Amino acid sequence: MRLQEKVAVITGACGGIGHAIVSKLVAEGARVLAADLSQEGLSRLQEEFGDSVATCIVNVTDYDQVAGMIQQACDHFGRLDIVINNAGIGSAKMLIDHDPVADFDGVTAVNQKGVYYGILAAAKKFKQLGTPGVILNTSSVYGKMASEMTFTYNVSKAAVDMMTKNAALELAPLNVRVCAIAPGRVDTPLLRQYEALGLWEHIRREQMRETFTQPEEIANVAAFLVSDEANCINGCTVDAGDGFTNFKYPLLQR
Repeated sequence: MRLQEKVAVITGACGGIGHAIVSKLVAEGARVLAADLSQEGLSRLQEEFGDSVATCIVNVTDYDQVAGMIQQACDHFGRLDIVINNAGIGSAKMLIDHDPVADFDGVTAVNQKGVYYGILAAAKKFKQLGTPGVILNTSSVYGKMASEMTFTYNVSKAAVDMMTKNAALELAPLNVRVCAIAPGRVDTPLLRQYEALGLWEHIRREQMRETFTQPEEIANVAAFLVSDEANCINGCTVDAGDGFTNFKYPLLQR
């Protein structure tokens, strides 16, 4: 097990990708502090994984809560090795219909400031401990491309990519590695909103192999990236979108 005895913190732990990452990290031998806003979801994680998982309710838009989460992991497990800034939200709405507060501020606070707070709190703790560490941020293929109805989400994920690069550079002297993962079309509750818009089959066919990625597939990549096997991967965003950004939607029916 490549993460044996490692201690990891993950935000957004109760969502589709978050839950899959928790499960994979535990299977690889890690002990995990799972953070989310859902007490019900966290209770289910505790029941599912037992003593391998501790939980805490955290609003990632509040720096003090994020820093407290990092400290709780150290207090509970006695060390810190991995921090995964996974919490994220999004909604489908055309830019022209935006309300600035509802459709920009809220998403930016979670997806952008939440990741920043996670990076900062983790970096301070790794420096205090004097130990190496890994920070993994959840980005998206939409951080690299434009699309309708996802203006704020795309902007926030582009910010995650740049924060990853800058943090990796500044934290390298501390032996803290920072990278990101960019999922594509993953079958999660967040993506399911497109069913109501009648776009579910369309977005499925936009994948290179015309099938949705499963959360467990993203978790497999995440577990590799935070392991010592990925030690040479630093400061970059790893595409996990089944080639989504590499081709134009086919003109011919397959």
